[in-house]
Amino acid sequence: MTSYDVVVVGAGAAGLFCAGVAGQLGLKVLLLDHSEKVAEKIRISGGGRCNFTNRQLDPGAPQKYFLGENPHFCRSALSRYTPQDFIALVQRHGIAFHEKHKGQLFCDRSAEDIIQMLLRECDAGAMGGSVTRWQPCSVKNIKYLDTSQRGMVTFCYQIESDRGWIEAGAVVIATGGLSIPKIGATDFGYRVAKQFGLRLVETRPGLVPLTFDGDAWAPYAQLAGLALPVRIETGIAASPHAPPLRGSLPPEGAPFALGRPGGKRKDRASFDEDLLFTHRGLSGPAVLQISSYWREGSPIRLNLAPETDLPSALARAKATSRKLIANELATLVPSRLADAWVQQETAWQRPISEATDKALTSLPSG
Repeated sequence: MTSYDVVVVGAGAAGLFCAGVAGQLGLKVLLLDHSEKVAEKIRISGGGRCNFTNRQLDPGAPQKYFLGENPHFCRSALSRYTPQDFIALVQRHGIAFHEKHKGQLFCDRSAEDIIQMLLRECDAGAMGGSVTRWQPCSVKNIKYLDTSQRGMVTFCYQIESDRGWIEAGAVVIATGGLSIPKIGATDFGYRVAKQFGLRLVETRPGLVPLTFDGDAWAPYAQLAGLALPVRIETGIAASPHAPPLRGSLPPEGAPFALGRPGGKRKDRASFDEDLLFTHRGLSGPAVLQISSYWREGSPIRLNLAPETDLPSALARAKATSRKLIANELATLVPSRLADAWVQQETAWQRPISEATDKALTSLPSG
């Protein structure tokens, strides 16, 4: 049986970082993962350039950015290791980066730079510590030795793996969640938590796009690739004029509506971010953010021109312009979106000077 001070299960961002720090503190570490490649989620993050931190986060109150039933859970760790600490690590490794939007930092070259940095940190053992990697290697079973009955036990855990039995003084589970099965995500961490009697919060989608069925999304599929800044909100009273778009947050397939009144006060959230139209629905930072707050039965409302009082702008245009409504809208939102939007109602497919007040009033909430 092979012995280690620490076994880290999962060679993603958290597992690599944990193993590297432990090795530099003088511990003998085994890092294992069931995949042949490390850090696949880092590799695909930020469009392949890894949005690795945000310089605007407040290290004195990190719980403001932590979603969960107990936000203060993260205070100790995130207060002691701040975004500035990670930025300093990136700079020590000579990785070029840039700020893209609202403090978000991305690698100039590739997410692979961050992966190689973490691997070098694992290789930089100190004080006799080291990190050994086993990949691919799956864990079949974890046993805990009850020290109260056995007296002094140096190695409290026994792990059955594809490469044999391992004993360790500590085990770190860094296998992540269920978010992207295609890159190896599994429920392993949840199963281990259940095995050791830890309470689990019911899982649901978060940081995911919105997808729609083919017929509902057909009028908007042509907008794929279009991006624009929006205000997106959930859990608030919305317009009574519900748009004809209905879809789901994968993978549960729960109902989704834009503009339906309702929602609980505690679930309210709002973001000013970019929206991206895709062939199957909506994505981009705005949708990914709001998906973590959305609850079944709550509305999601999109303001496609957040810097404009649209009803007033349309009223002024009616008094002064003979352009088509679509052309007037195109001065406020991308023309492709304006053209698709007015196709919903024949009353909107005419010069704005000829439109009824009722048609123009319903247009912003269409």
